[in-house]
Amino acid sequence: MVVGLLMSIVLENERKNGYCAGEFVSGQVILELLEDTEVVGLHLHAHGGAIASFTPWRGGEGNQSTSSPGECVKYLNEEITLVAKSAGEMHIFPAGKHKLQFTFQLPAGPLVTTFTGRYGKVQYQILTVLERPSVPDLSVRRELRVTSRVDVNSPSLLTPVERSKELTVGCWFFTSGPISLSAKIGRKGYCNGEVIPIYAEIENGSSRLIVPKAAIYQTQSFIVHGKMKTHRQMLASVRGNHIASGSTETWNGKMLKIPSVTPTILDCHIIRVEYFLAVYIHIPGAHKLVVELPLVIGTVPFNGFTYRNASVASQFTVDMSWLALALPEQPEAPPNYADIVSEEDLSWSAPSVTEQTELTEGLHFPPFDVIQEFRFQPPPLYSEIDPHPDNIREGTPLFTLQE
Repeated sequence: MVVGLLMSIVLENERKNGYCAGEFVSGQVILELLEDTEVVGLHLHAHGGAIASFTPWRGGEGNQSTSSPGECVKYLNEEITLVAKSAGEMHIFPAGKHKLQFTFQLPAGPLVTTFTGRYGKVQYQILTVLERPSVPDLSVRRELRVTSRVDVNSPSLLTPVERSKELTVGCWFFTSGPISLSAKIGRKGYCNGEVIPIYAEIENGSSRLIVPKAAIYQTQSFIVHGKMKTHRQMLASVRGNHIASGSTETWNGKMLKIPSVTPTILDCHIIRVEYFLAVYIHIPGAHKLVVELPLVIGTVPFNGFTYRNASVASQFTVDMSWLALALPEQPEAPPNYADIVSEEDLSWSAPSVTEQTELTEGLHFPPFDVIQEFRFQPPPLYSEIDPHPDNIREGTPLFTLQE
């Protein structure tokens, strides 16, 4: 900062989690001048990418403790000129406050999430350079946070994850029995702040008192010139009750909340950030019995509509356009009943001539018996032509039945 001059960068549409690939970044470069100032040029440079080195970063941020050759990948490189440099011409900015608007679009391709780890980082920033005559250039930097879109509703992240393992505790011939562990979670993808219900069955066939636990771990992987280093850390944990010898324990949705962490990073070839849920048994005097369930921390929350439901619903999506082609423009009269019922059926079902008294007595028979006498009887003939067009009266139907 120079006496009499203050420059800053303000982003207008920045959200809490930053920007995503393909979005527009809008803002202002603000100049506050105490006196008239000559300006040669004003330029804005948005750049960033990933850098990895096996020299640890101090506290996970800042400069490296010692210089070391590493690898870097560039993801963003945009330049905007706000005040152009003109030959033989000087721009005079009067004293006061000046706002210079800028807008640029982030690349639509892979744009890795902002991240700072033990052996590397992914960082983006906006650099503004003010050029003036006879004085050094004034530059101001501002961090540009980027978040890669990871949708936990994708089919591969909605499938349940389950693992099982068994361990026999003892030494040589003095074994005390097996300890079995089976753990399951409902899906693979979750977001920050969500609670993971854990389902587990633990059977203690040993003679020792064991304790079941669960924890979320983050694994950072850094690849430099073909070599890899990893760093693993626990983020959150939960503990169960002690399980005595010969007893079993069941977790019916034991809750473990995901803290605020960096989303999973898999689209960078020199830095990877992965997560897993470890369900393990602490056994005194023996190694832990551990099962690891992979997790993906996303940015698009779960919408409650699983892929299985979506696939079932898609089976009932029917194209009804054929129906319009099948319907005739003019409706046709129904077919003659005699044309679709054989003479044999008609003769077989024809009722015999009965006296009036017999018919009257038949009305007292059960309804089913009476109905059977009218099977396969032809309905009256159908006609769309009125046989008495001149004798139309109010209440007379337009279509009549010929006796």
